[in-house]
Amino acid sequence: MKASRITALGLVAAATLWILSGHLLPRETAESSAAIRTNETEGKKLFRVGVTQTSLVPHSRKLVLSGHTEADRRVTLTARTGGVLTEVRVRRGSVVKEGDIVAILSDEARISQVAQAKSLVIQRQTELEAKKRLIATGANPKLDQVNLEAQLDAAKAAQAAAEAELDRGVVRAPWAGVVSDITVEVGKAAFSFAGADLCTIVALDPMLAVVEVSERKLAGIKVGDMAEVRLITGDTARGKVRFVSKTASQTTRTYRIEIELPNADGAIPDGISADVAIPLAPIAATSVPRSALTFSSTGTIGVRAVDDDGVVGFLPVNIIEDEQSIMWVGGVPDGRRVIVQGQDFVREGQHVEAVPATEYSASR
Repeated sequence: MKASRITALGLVAAATLWILSGHLLPRETAESSAAIRTNETEGKKLFRVGVTQTSLVPHSRKLVLSGHTEADRRVTLTARTGGVLTEVRVRRGSVVKEGDIVAILSDEARISQVAQAKSLVIQRQTELEAKKRLIATGANPKLDQVNLEAQLDAAKAAQAAAEAELDRGVVRAPWAGVVSDITVEVGKAAFSFAGADLCTIVALDPMLAVVEVSERKLAGIKVGDMAEVRLITGDTARGKVRFVSKTASQTTRTYRIEIELPNADGAIPDGISADVAIPLAPIAATSVPRSALTFSSTGTIGVRAVDDDGVVGFLPVNIIEDEQSIMWVGGVPDGRRVIVQGQDFVREGQHVEAVPATEYSASR
């Protein structure tokens, strides 16, 4: 019994010493631990990103605005006298030149008034010639000549008035244009409403492209600037800014801009939708791919860049112009390496392996 107890105590003591040896005695040296950590670090590769080196250059911006075309001139012709409309020589879409007859009002009374005025002029002229011969012989006083000359002048003035009244019955185009609307019919009397509308004429050359611009963008636009106009039909035209309003609209608080477009062939219609691109003063900017733009953890838009030590940083940017494949932005210093591939998989402060974007694409 005593021997078995001694054996049991010996086994317990041996087991205790074996367990304690794992905590008290070192299993490896410090040098071996450092070597293991070094090997692990060397085995872990840095994340690779594709970068491109940017350049800060003067960029000519374009302000693109939506608007419409508008005829340079528009007039509604009216009847300047009473009468019956006997003839309309135009129809909608007719092209007229300056002085072309548009409509005729018939009233025989005006013709007779002209004939009567002409007869009176002939009478006064004959009387004056006869009196001059009598005055020359001394049979009549010289004062009679003065009176007859005054009567002749009055007769001529009456004839001119009658002819002017007759001419009012013929409605002519004030300038070249296109008839856009006719509001009367032949046979319509205008005795009681002289001044009634007859037709509307618009001038298509030049044509205007009209846009409204906000007060923040008004400073970059001036008279004489060239502008490009793209119609909704796909046609394009170039013209000059001829008017920049100095007074804002009371309803929209915007300013009217007019671009004058040559339109000798009338190809640009009145009232069609159009986009107007007006160049602005150049500004220092950097071009980056659209896909390079990303958001920081705080929601700020910008790009991620890599410094000389391979550390990722974030650069807030302001968008200057949006083109089809690239973005022109401000806020990127000249010569910075901007991440254009893999930027969404890294964070600020992270060490990365930066390679040119071409090599990055080739390795994929």
